[in-house]
Amino acid sequence: MVGPKERLKQLASHFTSASPVPGPPPIHPGDSHEYHHRHNFHTLSPTWFLWRAAQIEPDAIAIYHKTANSKILRRSYAEAADRARGFAYYLRKHGYKRVGILATNTPAFLESIFGIAAAGSVSVAINYRLKADDISYIFQHSDVDLIIADFEFVDLLEDYRKQKPNIPIIVDTDMDASEGELSGPFDEAVLEGLKYDIEKGGKGWTDLESQTKNEESVIALAYTSGTTARPKGVEYTHRGVYLAAMGNVIESGLNYHTGRAKYLWTLPMFHATGWTFPWSVTAVRGTHYCLRKIDYPEIWRLLKEEGITHFNAAPTVNTLLCAAKEAERLPHSVRVTVAASPPSAWLFEQMTNLNLNPVHVYGLTETYGPITKGYHMPEWDTLPEKEKYARMARQGHGFVTGLPVRVIKTEQEEGVLINVEKNGKEIGEIVFEGNSCAKGYYKDAEATRKLWAGDVLHSGDLAVWHPDGAIQILDRAKDIIISGGENISSVALEAMLSTHPCVLEVGVCAVADSHWGERPKAFVTTKDGTNSETLGEEVIQWAKGNSNISRFMVPREVVVVDELPKTSTGKIKKNVLREWARGNMDAK
Repeated sequence: MVGPKERLKQLASHFTSASPVPGPPPIHPGDSHEYHHRHNFHTLSPTWFLWRAAQIEPDAIAIYHKTANSKILRRSYAEAADRARGFAYYLRKHGYKRVGILATNTPAFLESIFGIAAAGSVSVAINYRLKADDISYIFQHSDVDLIIADFEFVDLLEDYRKQKPNIPIIVDTDMDASEGELSGPFDEAVLEGLKYDIEKGGKGWTDLESQTKNEESVIALAYTSGTTARPKGVEYTHRGVYLAAMGNVIESGLNYHTGRAKYLWTLPMFHATGWTFPWSVTAVRGTHYCLRKIDYPEIWRLLKEEGITHFNAAPTVNTLLCAAKEAERLPHSVRVTVAASPPSAWLFEQMTNLNLNPVHVYGLTETYGPITKGYHMPEWDTLPEKEKYARMARQGHGFVTGLPVRVIKTEQEEGVLINVEKNGKEIGEIVFEGNSCAKGYYKDAEATRKLWAGDVLHSGDLAVWHPDGAIQILDRAKDIIISGGENISSVALEAMLSTHPCVLEVGVCAVADSHWGERPKAFVTTKDGTNSETLGEEVIQWAKGNSNISRFMVPREVVVVDELPKTSTGKIKKNVLREWARGNMDAK
């Protein structure tokens, strides 16, 4: 008798070649006449990283994942490339051009990113934590003609289905497929695509767009969070993703060690397409450790038992990870790329003590995620620890694959660009230009014009420019607190209050003041979860007597809460804090 596992292998052999793919993908000279006859040029597209990895190390483990039925799934690069290829041919067969993704960090999500691009289509991965109304809006606005949905989130599409009943939805069950038939509709679509490839002559990757014809064409739409307005679809190009991914390989050190990178997916893949790390990790043939949800005991298990070498996370995730009862100093160094909101020097000190070594980056959805890095200078190790970690908390310089970042004066006429002084004092707006800037907003010409006013990409973030050229964020333009004519950075105040021994997290916003115009108000959570009536006053007195921050910045009110309101990417919702400050504690 042939067992189910062997039957599955026999079945798969009908649809895969002896080698991972039949042959190399075509190299496109580009659509421009300028490049048509150049032999030293090819278009830049990150899709071919998967084909390349499967050619170099077909048996290397591409994916490690605990499935929804709690089984450990390990999938090689040969298998992952075949599955992406199968899904690409499925899309080709049915003519789907824009594919929505509503899923957590699963193998299906990762494989579909490559399959969609290989089919010449556009992926639209969105935040499953959004309201059903926003989910419906994004999928309608982006013109998707197919949706991949994790079984856990199908109910979130009820409103969308009413509006667009004819758009098909492929459900991923996220079950292990090590034995028996392929587990669900997504796997069935992969198998259908593999059959279709055979029917069309078995051309494999050679007939797919692993090398795009036009590198300025859109590979993905990444939607902004939309906390104060409708989400906007940021257009990512093949060229932009390729260069951003290469920047992350270098700046996050994905290939700096002798062994294989083991990357843990704590960052949501839907967030700015995972900061382009699906392509970055694949480019160095690293192992993707997929994670359905943030589970701190499980993260510490993987760090200790699997030898994770890299992960990306917002400061709030790192704060809670350091505070977990499982936390202990690791015997090996883990490089943690930190972004999403400005981290504090205190957090970096805590992380470093656990051998979680921060790589501090900064960016926007509109910059493919990270675009600057705080480069650690050797001479910093001779500084007092507080000063060293304070320098590490700065946002730093532009990536190697981009152009230098600038800080320009505010309150100028639109398009007038004047740099602030590099004195660490004059406040201006951070702007970008170069390779890692998105094309614009999908179907929103006016928002694109404002984004690119003066031919630079405007961040809306306020910062100072230090004499060594490093930038340091003070606040979002709308979050700066102006009290009695003095600018108070909520970011700086949060960083200071977070060093109180009882405080876990801090959120600061402005509250109206009859004398000063406005003043800061702080909301804090505690490390032990207690909500003492006197702790708020204790923190205020501690700040007045023990901090190195000016007295006028110390808040008059510190409110202890059970939890701070956050976006899906870990940023504190300042708009909700402002509602809390007005007395509306039911706001979310």
